[in-house]
Amino acid sequence: MAQPLTDVAIAQAHALEPITEIADRAGIPRDAVVAYGRNKAKVDITRLGNTRPEGKLILVTGISPTPAGEGKSTVLIGLTDAMTRLGRKAAAALREPSQGPVMGVKGGAAGGGYSQIVPMEEINLHFTGDFHAISAATNTLAAIVDNHVQQGNVLGIDSRRIVWQRCIDVNDRSLRDVVTGLGGPAHGTPRETGFTITAASEIMAVLCLASDLADLKDRLSRLTVAFTFDDEPVTAGELGVTGALAALMKDAINPNLVQTLGGTPAYVHGGPFANIAHGCNSLIATRVALQHADVVLTEAGFGSDLGAEKFFDIKARSGGLDVNGAVIVATIRSLKYNGGMPRDELTREDLDFLRAGVKNLARHVSNIQQFGVTPVVALNLFTSDTPAERAFMKAWAKDFTVPLAEVEVWAKGGEGAEDLARLVLDNLSKKSTSLYDPSKGVEKSIETIAKRIYRAERVEYSAKARKDLAVLKANGWDTLPVCISKTPYSFSDDPAQLGAPTGHTLHVRELIPRTGAGFVVALTGAVMTMPGLPSRPAADNIDIDVDGKISGLF
Repeated sequence: MAQPLTDVAIAQAHALEPITEIADRAGIPRDAVVAYGRNKAKVDITRLGNTRPEGKLILVTGISPTPAGEGKSTVLIGLTDAMTRLGRKAAAALREPSQGPVMGVKGGAAGGGYSQIVPMEEINLHFTGDFHAISAATNTLAAIVDNHVQQGNVLGIDSRRIVWQRCIDVNDRSLRDVVTGLGGPAHGTPRETGFTITAASEIMAVLCLASDLADLKDRLSRLTVAFTFDDEPVTAGELGVTGALAALMKDAINPNLVQTLGGTPAYVHGGPFANIAHGCNSLIATRVALQHADVVLTEAGFGSDLGAEKFFDIKARSGGLDVNGAVIVATIRSLKYNGGMPRDELTREDLDFLRAGVKNLARHVSNIQQFGVTPVVALNLFTSDTPAERAFMKAWAKDFTVPLAEVEVWAKGGEGAEDLARLVLDNLSKKSTSLYDPSKGVEKSIETIAKRIYRAERVEYSAKARKDLAVLKANGWDTLPVCISKTPYSFSDDPAQLGAPTGHTLHVRELIPRTGAGFVVALTGAVMTMPGLPSRPAADNIDIDVDGKISGLF
C-alpha cells in the first residue's frame, strides 16, 4: 500500500508560477517587485503609493492548542484559496516561520497537505533573510551598549541595569542566563545577561508594528537599552546608533510575496510568537494586502486569549485596522483532549469527552464576540472523526448560535473550504473594537484581560513586578498597551488546566517596557522568552540529498 504524501513532497511536486505572475495577479506594479529567485520576492513599499486600504480583513485564530493539532495556518491558506475559487480577489497575510519551532517541535510552518504556501522549504529555512537582519540589528545594539560602557561610559550607564539582550533564532535553553565580559579589563565589564529568541525580540515587534521606514527609525530610536546610575532610561537614539540599525533593516521592512498551492498571493512577513510576544504578522504586509485585495485572511498565533486579543488590542489599535470577520479553528480530537481524553485514545469516538471539551471552544467564541466581531467556527476534519461526533458539533453550534462549517483543506485545498468561505462572507462585521483603554494604566489593562478573556478571579504581582510597576509609572510608560506572555495551552497560566477554567489567579512575575514597540510585556507563570528543545527535536528528521532535495519538513 502506497504511503501518503508528506507536506514537503506535495509542495515539491507542485509547479510554481513565476513570482512576477503572482505579483501581476495581486496588482503589485512590476517596478515594486524585487525578486529573490524565481518564486519569491520582496515588495518595495516606497513604490506602492499611499492608497487607502479597502479590503475586508478576516482574522483566523484557534482554540487552545493541543498535541493533537488544530491546523490553523492550514485552514487559513485553504480558506484563502476558497475565496479565490468563489471569484473574490483574495490574499493571505501570514507570519514567517521561526527556525526555533522548525528545528524544535513543528518541523515546518507553511500549512499542510494541499493547503500550503510555497516554496515551502525556502519559507521554512532562511527565506529572504528577515530573521537574520533582526538578529544582526539586535546584537549590534547589544555590542554598542557594552562598548559604550567600555569606552568611557559618557551616559553613565549602570552595567548592572543593562536590559537589552542579544538574540538568536534557535531554541537554546543554555543561553537563557549567561555572563559576558569575562577575561579581564580588555574584554569588557562582566555582567549577567541572557538571550531571547529572535521571534520574541523587541526589534521583531518594532518591524511588525512600524508603518514605514521613518516610523521604523523612530521606534528604533526609542528602544530602552539600560538605566543610568541616576535611574534614567538610556535609549538607542542616545547612543547614536539608530541609523545603523535602520540600515541593517532596510530590506527586511519590505514584505515578502509568495503563493499558495492554489496560486493565490500570500504576503509572509514578520514572525513574533504569540505566547511570548504579540503574535501577529507585520502591519505593513497587512496594509499592502488590504490595498490590493478584496478579502485578506490573516492570523494571530494560538487562541483568542493570546494572539487574537493582541491582534485587536495591539496591532489593530496601533494600525487603525478594522477586523471584519473571524474564524476559530477547532478539531474534534483536540476538543476531546481539552475534555480530558488521554492523548493515545483521541481517535476513539467518545461524545462525553467531546461534550466536556467543547467548553473550550465556547470560551473562544465568546472572547471574539467581545471585540464586536461575529466568529465562524471552522471544524477541521480528520479521518478518525465519526458521524456521531460531527453531528454533535453541528447540533452544538446550532444551540450555541454560532456559524460552523466543516473543512477538508489538507486533502482538498481550497475546494475543501468553500462552504466556510461562504459562511464567513455572510457574517462580516463593519467595525471591531478593543477590550481596554490603556490610559487607565497597566494594572487595569492586565486586570481587564485576566478577568474578561482568561476568566481569572484575581491578578497577583510578584515583588519584582511591583518594583517594575513603579519604574513604569516613574517614566510614563504605565499607559502603554499590554502584551501578556502566557502559556498557550490554558486560559490560566498553568498549562495543565485544560478546558475552560474559571476563578484562577494570574501570576505576573515581571513587567518589561518595550518602548520601541510601544507596549509593556507582562511575563506570567513560568513562561520563558527563550524556549528549549524537546527530547527529540524536529531537526532529527530533516535531511537533504546529493541533489539538494530537502526532506523531513513534515
